Order: sequence, then structure tokens, then C-alpha cells
Amino acid sequence: GQPQGERLQLLLRRSREAKNCAYCPYSRFPVGAALLTASGEIFSGCNVENACYSLGVCAERTAIQKAISEGHTSFRAMAIASDMGDHFIVPCGACRQVMREFGTDWDVYLTKADGTYIVKRLEELLPLSFGPEDLKK
Repeated sequence: GQPQGERLQLLLRRSREAKNCAYCPYSRFPVGAALLTASGEIFSGCNVENACYSLGVCAERTAIQKAISEGHTSFRAMAIASDMGDHFIVPCGACRQVMREFGTDWDVYLTKADGTYIVKRLEELLPLSFGPEDLKK
């Protein structure tokens, strides 16, 4: 289920902390993400840009790749943070598809700079999606 209380606050805080590590000299758009695994561990990530723009990677994918590299493939929630002011940060299409690789039944906490958030299920962010099970049809 959804993280509650202190666990949720930790997830949100870790996404804000990760944002502070972002390497974004070109866009000047720092993003942080924190991913909660099914076993309760949290992996954070930030966006990392490159002078060859297409080689940059988003915060959400960084967090997922860190978790995968440590043996985790089942996720419960992700929080995403940015400095967008009055708007909630949302994952890009590529990140939504990478997230989808690991199921649709998990929560994504979309935050504003002031710390407020809304929660969306991944299936809401990427409806009618294509996933690993579709390759078996």
C-alpha cells in the first residue's frame, strides 16, 4: 500500500534532497526522485545532464537504475521534486515508460516547491500502456 506518516515524509524529503544534487548546467531545471521498494528501501536519484543533450538522464530513471543495480525490481511508490513553483512536477514520457516496466500498481507523488503533493497511480499517468506482459501475447 501507500507509504504513511513518517515513511511518506522520508520519501518526500529524500526526493527534495536528491534535487539538490542535480547536475543541470544547461536547463537549470533540477529534479530529484526517491523510489520506495517493496522491501521498504529508498533509492534516490537526480537528473544528470550532458553537453551532448541526448545523453542526459532524468531523476526518475536514475533512482530506478540505482534500485535495479542493487537487486530491487518491485516498487511501491516514487516521490518527485523540483523548483516549479505553483505547478506539480510530472515525469516525462520516457520515465513513465521505464516506470511501467515494473508494473502499474504503484503510487507517484507529484510535488510542488512548497512541499504540497498529489498522488497518482502509475496507470493514471500512462493509461493503455505497453509492458513486458504484452511481449508474451
